[in-house]
Amino acid sequence: MPGAYTIAACNISYLKYFLSNASNSLACDLKDSGKFSTRRPTIADLARQAGVSISTVDRVLNGRDPVRRDKAERVLSAAEEIGFHAAGLIRKRIGPERPAKTLGFLLQQPWRLFYQDLGHALAEETRANPLIQGTPRVVFVDNLDPAAIAEQMNQLAKSVDALAVVTADHPHVSRAVDGFAERGVPVFALISELSAQNRIGYVGLDNFKVGRTAAWAISGLCNKPGKVGILVGSHRYRCQEQNEMGFRSYFREHASDFSLIEPLASLEDSRYSAEITRELFARNPDLVGLYVAGGGIRGVMQALREQPDFQRIITVGHDLTAETRTGLIDGVLKLVISHPIQNLSQTVVAAMALAATQSRQEASVPVVLPFDLHVSENV
Repeated sequence: MPGAYTIAACNISYLKYFLSNASNSLACDLKDSGKFSTRRPTIADLARQAGVSISTVDRVLNGRDPVRRDKAERVLSAAEEIGFHAAGLIRKRIGPERPAKTLGFLLQQPWRLFYQDLGHALAEETRANPLIQGTPRVVFVDNLDPAAIAEQMNQLAKSVDALAVVTADHPHVSRAVDGFAERGVPVFALISELSAQNRIGYVGLDNFKVGRTAAWAISGLCNKPGKVGILVGSHRYRCQEQNEMGFRSYFREHASDFSLIEPLASLEDSRYSAEITRELFARNPDLVGLYVAGGGIRGVMQALREQPDFQRIITVGHDLTAETRTGLIDGVLKLVISHPIQNLSQTVVAAMALAATQSRQEASVPVVLPFDLHVSENV
């Protein structure tokens, strides 16, 4: 029947029109709500949403190279927001939810730039560690007396899951460390090793080699042999004792025509280090070299600048900061031997997180890091 055919054709045309418009309307509504896009999100879209590079997204997806936990979690969050097809894979790559742990760090003298930089790096690495949801507690101490340090350690250990400390080696400190072992709080010696009955971790440099490197520089840069001074912060710091041992070892072996003066202790104080450096110059006007193995470098540089011919004194110090960088550029310092702060922080935090969550025994293995050398031409 012609009439029926015409009606049916009209109905089919209307149905096609209705379905087409309904589909477009639904797509627009869903797109506006952020739950659906007519175009499948790409890796570039994900990188843009997460605020990271495309290579970072690729590393998260493929697991070829480690990505900091905080960045990986940003990528996962962005993937879920835009409906990225591999959000499940990213979640699998990141792994299970991390346990909440607090890591404690007891550092020295907050006005010293090196410890300011180190404290910032330790806090950053704690928050980014992939094993834990890390909360850093960074405490600086003014009083370096071993009994006061031990008391600070005891207070800090009550609220942390692992503790790293920079301090001199002393029976008060050793007794505190042994007490922590009984309470199940892993302890790490940072920068300077500690002695204790219980095994503890260490992250720092081969300080004997550091001392030999300082001696190599001074003996090689001096125009002629002469007297060489040594400043340490305290003879109780094992790192500084090893610095001096290595320093003397090199001169005995390779430059015996130099004369090494008995070391002076700066007590890690810039005002006192300036005073004893002036006294050293007054007693030894023919001084040709100076090795600053401990703290107080600010005072040493101040006393050096007062000397009209400071350029002839080959001075080697430790750790690159804004102050020592200026000293290198000005020629007050000839070489700075430095802890690699980022590597140091990442390594000790990783060991502490491991000890706090899995294997305390494995984490107590000493880790010796390579040191950095800085001169005026590379800072």
